[in-house]
Amino acid sequence: MTSTVTATIDTAAKSSKSVVRGVWTLRILLALFFAGASALPKLLALPAAVTVFDAIGVGHWFMYVTGLLELAGAVGLLVRRLAGPAATALIVFLLCAFVTQLTAMHGENAGTPFLFMIPLAVIAWNRRADTAELLGRRGPRQATGQRGQLR
Repeated sequence: MTSTVTATIDTAAKSSKSVVRGVWTLRILLALFFAGASALPKLLALPAAVTVFDAIGVGHWFMYVTGLLELAGAVGLLVRRLAGPAATALIVFLLCAFVTQLTAMHGENAGTPFLFMIPLAVIAWNRRADTAELLGRRGPRQATGQRGQLR
């Protein structure tokens, strides 16, 4: 009986470590994407980004605001306590990008935001207790006195 319980605990610990590694990998890769491939071209006003925002019909100020929001989301993904809210905010941001691509860009690349929403949703779900805590709601940590999720 004791060996069965020990084996179960060891399996759960190994599984927990792999989940933590997987979520950290997602957070790092998405942060690199949002900071480098998405925010940087907007903040540097590279021609490709300027062309897109000109096609949308908003001023260049909106391109800079968009780049700053993406950069803030990227930084938030790397901060453990902010990863859940940052992932959630980036999902909302990508929903807005989807609508913009449908309306202003005539559906061109409209599906692309959804590819990024899936891993962001995994991060948001994994860090949901931190999000609840930041919003002032009782999360699993407060109810049980322990961490309600994996780090």
